[in-house]
Amino acid sequence: MKILYAVQATGNGHISRAIELMPYLEKYGQIDVFLSGSNASLNPQLPVKFKSKGVSLFYKKKGKLDYQKTLRQINPARIINDARQLPLKDYDLILNDFEYICSTACKMTDTKMIHIGHQASFASKNTPRPEKKDRLGEWVLKKYCQSEHNIGFHFDQYESWILPPVIKTNLWELLPTNQKHITVYLPHYSDEILEDTFREFKKIEFYIFSKNQKKIQRNKNIVWHPIDTILFNESMTNCEGIITGAGFETPAESMFLGKKLMVIPIKGQYEQKCNAAAMKPFGVTVISEIDFKFKKNFEKWHEEKPNNLQTPNFLKTDIIVEKAMELALK
Repeated sequence: MKILYAVQATGNGHISRAIELMPYLEKYGQIDVFLSGSNASLNPQLPVKFKSKGVSLFYKKKGKLDYQKTLRQINPARIINDARQLPLKDYDLILNDFEYICSTACKMTDTKMIHIGHQASFASKNTPRPEKKDRLGEWVLKKYCQSEHNIGFHFDQYESWILPPVIKTNLWELLPTNQKHITVYLPHYSDEILEDTFREFKKIEFYIFSKNQKKIQRNKNIVWHPIDTILFNESMTNCEGIITGAGFETPAESMFLGKKLMVIPIKGQYEQKCNAAAMKPFGVTVISEIDFKFKKNFEKWHEEKPNNLQTPNFLKTDIIVEKAMELALK
């Protein structure tokens, strides 16, 4: 069987999940990857056959979605052309992790597509939303990668076709410890803001991961790290707590490791508000932004015991892929 796997490369979460799923998906046939997007910082260790600039998201220094920059890089003519060039007829199965061009190509040719990934879970009304819904945000989640066939990943099973988060295999093999540092991954904030914020807590060591860093270097109580999967996994496994955005993969891995978790949703990104709403019942601390209240919020969170956190029902990747393929091949 030939499988086309379209992966959104805006940010690192989709690529990270695809890298983890790939060895298990390859047991079902030959995989060709279509990678779309231009601002991920992870090395896509995937069998990429097709590539496009796609539609990427960009952020301002203070953690807010940069609508102008995002809209400026959208080229409708290029998108339609890239969609027309995808040879969909060469494949027996098309999997799509929230990728717009492949979705468009499938609509144009009336080709069956399986939307698989975290965003696919929002096809259900039972998937948590914030108290105040955002019409544009809802429209994007439902229309950006629309399909009649969905396999979602989320913190809880809100539908029979929603599976647990995908946790990297090597994390199952690690024994978490507490070496007292705090792991920070907030790519929607500038390095300057992060340094000004965390150097104030002089007695606490922070491992901050940034795409702007080329090597590990210390500046007083802050240890800067480049984006590197091995380094990040090691930092998470041995930290006291984790501060990150309200994405999906990193918070899921934090909960899996039993770490204290604080999330700061990206302003203007509705999906992250939805994720934050879903995390609250698990005991995750959610704050709106880094502002004048952050010092008080951080100190309260830092004093909390990690055992306040509830954990989802996790499954190993081979079992998740098996269940996903059963759904996909129905």
